[in-house]
Amino acid sequence: MQRIVILGNAGSGKSTLARALGKHLGLPVVHLDTLFWEPGWVEPDAEQFRTRVRAAVATDRWVCEGNYARRTFDLRLPRADLVIWLDTPRLTCFTRVIRRSVMNRPRPDLAAGCSEKLDRAFLTFLKFVWQYDKGYRPGIEAVRLATAPYVPVVHLRSPRQIAAFIDNLPPRTVSAH
Repeated sequence: MQRIVILGNAGSGKSTLARALGKHLGLPVVHLDTLFWEPGWVEPDAEQFRTRVRAAVATDRWVCEGNYARRTFDLRLPRADLVIWLDTPRLTCFTRVIRRSVMNRPRPDLAAGCSEKLDRAFLTFLKFVWQYDKGYRPGIEAVRLATAPYVPVVHLRSPRQIAAFIDNLPPRTVSAH
């Protein structure tokens, strides 16, 4: 496994898993949110974002976390060795998103100049998190199947399954650069 895509709801643990896999396998980690957002939560031009993603996944080794299905699956999935779906319960995701927003600590998966705050946009985001499994995930899965149905998929539903998955991986064989 040299190219892994991690999908899931906000707060599902995508970034945490990406960092753990990157460390265990010696792979660079790509956080799509850091490539997408401009300071102050401003969206970039669509082609600018695609250019950033294209450059980030041009190498032969990476773990890439984030959905952005319609915007980037054609760039990432055909090159991927594995897709990991985090099937974290929505209440867990919802709680994690609230907790991390209240804590408002710097996070490596947040773009520079973007801080989480409790405002109207945050309430809209919470609605997205709560409705993700029924309202958004089916569309993401449909794009995945249309883009690269041949890429193996692993579903991880709990911290125990995630830990077992990582423990069963071979240790890194190539040093990270």
